[in-house]
Amino acid sequence: MKLKRLVAFGIASLLISTSVPSMASASSASDLVSTAKNYIGTPYRYGGTTTAGIDCSAYTQLVFKKSGKSLPRTAGQQYNQGKAVSKSNLTTGDLVFFNTSGRGVSHVGIYIGSSKFIHASTSKGVTISSLNDPYYWKSRYVGAKRTATFGETVVASKPAAQAVRYATRGEIANIVVKTLGLHRTGSDLNFPDVTAKTPYYNEIMAAAEAGIFSGNSDGRFNPNDQLTRSQMAVVLTRAFNLPTSNDVPFKDVPADYWAVSQIGALYANNVTSGYTDGNFGVDDKVKIQDMQRFLDNLK
Repeated sequence: MKLKRLVAFGIASLLISTSVPSMASASSASDLVSTAKNYIGTPYRYGGTTTAGIDCSAYTQLVFKKSGKSLPRTAGQQYNQGKAVSKSNLTTGDLVFFNTSGRGVSHVGIYIGSSKFIHASTSKGVTISSLNDPYYWKSRYVGAKRTATFGETVVASKPAAQAVRYATRGEIANIVVKTLGLHRTGSDLNFPDVTAKTPYYNEIMAAAEAGIFSGNSDGRFNPNDQLTRSQMAVVLTRAFNLPTSNDVPFKDVPADYWAVSQIGALYANNVTSGYTDGNFGVDDKVKIQDMQRFLDNLK
């Protein structure tokens, strides 16, 4: 399903490298995707190289530079780099190329998984589209190149316990607000435990103003508290205006459970199918690594 409320997200001005890449290694593909999504809503400008207006190849060049890798300036030059990858073997971070002009490679984007790619489009600016869009992108697809690998050896060498980190309410507010492109409006909201010095202050306020988060019974936001999967279901249902459902197949979600309709919303909208043991994990904490997967499934 499509994001309901993508709007421009302001980013600081930046410079773009014009050097030629090698098969470099980045920390993680999810970091690359997170960087790429920070620019959603940035307007398109032919020949543009800044957040005031940017074209497709300058955008991919910028995102890769932020991840410690360099790409040449044009889509055609980028197509001549790296290793060719078949469409069936695409992985997150691969560059995908299109013929939009009728004269060969003329457009480039970054594959982000689930047959989706992020790119600077002429009509919407930086946005997410489907490779299988039958009305445009599917018929114009040319191919893909892998110009970077993403630190598999480093990640695999870490103990599993170090790889798991649980998301806080403040972090989830930040992720959701940036994904939706929301901004605080300055409404008269106040949480006694949230000040201008609190991490993600503006994002917390924007999420609260949008009705995505609320405080507890004593009015506190508790930005450092971890979020359970049940609470996450409520947040995502509110954020994406999902239709609720009480038709829930999970063994650990009784019919009278307080979040049954929101958990049902995630199931009905294919956001999650639960664990292999048939449970949803109502009280399990949400891993920060899981949030991108949930959000990917909402597009």
